[in-house]
Amino acid sequence: MAGIAALACLAILALYLPGLHPLFYACKPLATLAILVLAVRLPADESRYRRGIVIGLCFGLLGDVLLMLQGEAAFMAGLGGFLFGHVAYLHAYRQRAALFAAAWPFVSYAALACAVLAWLWSYLPADLRVPVVVYVVVLGAMAAQAAAVWWRRRDAATACAAIGGACFLVSDAILAIDRFALPFTAAQALLLMLYWLAQALIALSVQPSSATTQR
Repeated sequence: MAGIAALACLAILALYLPGLHPLFYACKPLATLAILVLAVRLPADESRYRRGIVIGLCFGLLGDVLLMLQGEAAFMAGLGGFLFGHVAYLHAYRQRAALFAAAWPFVSYAALACAVLAWLWSYLPADLRVPVVVYVVVLGAMAAQAAAVWWRRRDAATACAAIGGACFLVSDAILAIDRFALPFTAAQALLLMLYWLAQALIALSVQPSSATTQR
């Protein structure tokens, strides 16, 4: 965890300090790779759950690399990487509870996503609107399912996933606002901190939950 935090801090500093962009390009994927190693090495008793989380982190690593490239094509490819990552997380969460195990997280996240999309809609390029809507639906479903699993189990492992999903949603909302509507200087630092916090918490969720321990 200390290594992850150090790499994340170095990446953010390198992004803002002149002449250090090569360090950013190195530390950004390394921070996510360190989280991937964490997920692989933590004790776990649900192999299918861990597999889904590890696959999701691999797609996140791919998305990290693609989003560092310039141009709309690279942005769309990076969005696709994270989209598949969220699908993998959603599949993992379904190993711990049925889809829609609790309704309120889906209603809450749907309302939040609709509010953000409604505000951003006029700023989004026409050719990006459908891909962004698809991405938001999958992201919201992932975060809502994580919260639903926590609501059913109420333990530390599922709480990590639920908080991680919420952080991911806020991070991506900041990314969208900064890119399409209202750019601001601190956006990259905020979204990266929340992004790595989300990924680290999701990785920590592979630890045995109390429900599986009792079984």
